[in-house]
Amino acid sequence: MSQNTEKILLGLVLLAFVILVPIAADKLNLRASVSDPPAPSAPANHEDILAQINPVEGYTVNATYGDIGPQLITAGAIDFEKMKALYEQSGKPLTDEQITILTEGSNEKIKISPENSYFLLNFLWAMGITNKNRILDEGPIMKYGEDQVGRFASTGGWTLGTAPSTEFFSKYSIVTLSEEQQAILEDFAFNSYRPCCNNPTGFPDCNHGAAALALGEIMASQGATSEEIFEAFKYFNSFWFPQTYFDIATYFQAKEGKNWAEAPGRVVAGKEYSTPQGWQATRRWLTENGLLEETPEGGGTCGV
Repeated sequence: MSQNTEKILLGLVLLAFVILVPIAADKLNLRASVSDPPAPSAPANHEDILAQINPVEGYTVNATYGDIGPQLITAGAIDFEKMKALYEQSGKPLTDEQITILTEGSNEKIKISPENSYFLLNFLWAMGITNKNRILDEGPIMKYGEDQVGRFASTGGWTLGTAPSTEFFSKYSIVTLSEEQQAILEDFAFNSYRPCCNNPTGFPDCNHGAAALALGEIMASQGATSEEIFEAFKYFNSFWFPQTYFDIATYFQAKEGKNWAEAPGRVVAGKEYSTPQGWQATRRWLTENGLLEETPEGGGTCGV
C-alpha cells in the first residue's frame, strides 16, 4: 500500500469518527439534556441580601409628598393628635420631618427606609382610601355594594381619622390623574400583589393594598411609568414584608443569578411571587435546595 493511500484511509477513519461519535452519544443519551435545570448557585450571604432588599440608606422614588399631608388632615382622614399619640405609645415618636410632612407638606422626595417604613405605611394607607379614584368607585372593592365598604381591613381598620373611614372614602381629589396616567395606575394596580392577601392592589382590602394604591397614584400623577411604579413597589413591599422578599431575593440570586436590583419589579410584584401561594412555592424551592433562612423580625401588620 502506498504512503498516499495510507494517508487517505487515515483521513477517512478520522472523518467517520467525527461524524459517528456525536450520533452514538445522542442515541446512548450521553449528552446532558438541554432541558435539565441548572443546579442552584450559592446565593449571596444573609447580610448582603438583607442590605439589597432593605438598604440602610433607603429607597427614594422620583415623586414628592407635596401637600398630601395637610389635605389628609383637612379631609379628616388623619387626626394629627391621634397619629402623634400612636407613635409616641409605640416608642417611635414622629420626627420633625414627619410632622412637617403631615402639617405643612414637603417638597422632599418620598424615601422609604428602615426608620420610616411604618410611618409611610400609615401615611399612604390614609391616602389610598381617601383619594377619589375610579378604582375605588368602580373596582372590586365595590362588588359587595357601597354599604359594605366599611367592612374591609383597609377601611374598618383605619382608626386614625376624625370619623369612620366611610365618611371620607374616595371623597377627596387629593391627586388627580389624566386618562394616560390612570391607565398607568391601573396597569400597576391590577397586576401587583402583596403576600398578606390574595388580591391585587386594585382591590385594596387591607392597609398594604391601600398604601400600594396611594404609592401608584402619587407616582403616576407625577409622571412615573408603570415599570417605575412596579420597581418602587418591589422595595416598599420588601420593607413591609422583609421575610417574604428575603426569600424571593434569595431565590432569584440562586436560581437565576440575579441580585435584587436586577429582579424585574413587575415579575416580583406578580402572582407568581407576591401572593401567599407564590411566596410559599418559593419557600418550598428554597427548602428543597437547603437555602431557607429566617430574617430578623420586622415589617408591618395589617393594622395601625
